[in-house]
Amino acid sequence: MNISKAAQATGLTAKTIRYYESLKLISPAHRLDNGYRDYNESHLRELSFISHARELGFTLKECSDLLGLYNDKSRKSADVKSLALKKMADVEEKISQLQVIRESLQQLTGCCHGDDRPDCPIIDRLAKGKVSGSG
Repeated sequence: MNISKAAQATGLTAKTIRYYESLKLISPAHRLDNGYRDYNESHLRELSFISHARELGFTLKECSDLLGLYNDKSRKSADVKSLALKKMADVEEKISQLQVIRESLQQLTGCCHGDDRPDCPIIDRLAKGKVSGSG
């Protein structure tokens, strides 16, 4: 199938598919006599796999590693689990960072009157580099 149909079948854009192919994330598509790419079911599985992994926050490098394990019939599930646990730890760290940001924003917005006056504690604290706590 051509790239448009592969894009439609996977929910990815043609540009994304070409990008994944250029990074060698997926096996190269066969080229027809007219030079067009010809994708098969194996490509669709790889593209869907990457798409689902990306939805879970895996980086392209991590997707490559997972795809390597996906294609390795002698893989150890422990290796797959290890990658997933590492991603989960990364997500937990990001959540922690986002909670700190949320608390800082709550403090900043809590100290601002939000009226028609030009003075604004949010601007003042951002300018001073002091965005959390009192002061």
